[in-house]
Amino acid sequence: MIQSAIRMVLPGNRLKEATAILGPMAERTRTERGCLGCHLHQDVLDENVLIFEESWASDTDMERHLRSQEYRDLLLVMEMALVKPEVRFDTVARSSGIETIHHARG
Repeated sequence: MIQSAIRMVLPGNRLKEATAILGPMAERTRTERGCLGCHLHQDVLDENVLIFEESWASDTDMERHLRSQEYRDLLLVMEMALVKPEVRFDTVARSSGIETIHHARG
């Protein structure tokens, strides 16, 4: 699984425009082949921060998405940022759930 996270600090006067682009984009991305999840978050401690997260089943699925016209819109929103956006792509070999908490807490 590949997880992508993009954190952007946007000017206050561009937040509405950015969310108008990214919200529907997240909904459409969820229907793409290989997409395991796509979410747009606004930081509750800094309302000028948006975080766009995606999860992909494979590199092939993610790379197809990165080449899409849809992703170009995300790149255009990133250009609105006040500072260079933080971009991460993480490969996840395994994951677990609440059982990890139960195990750690005994």
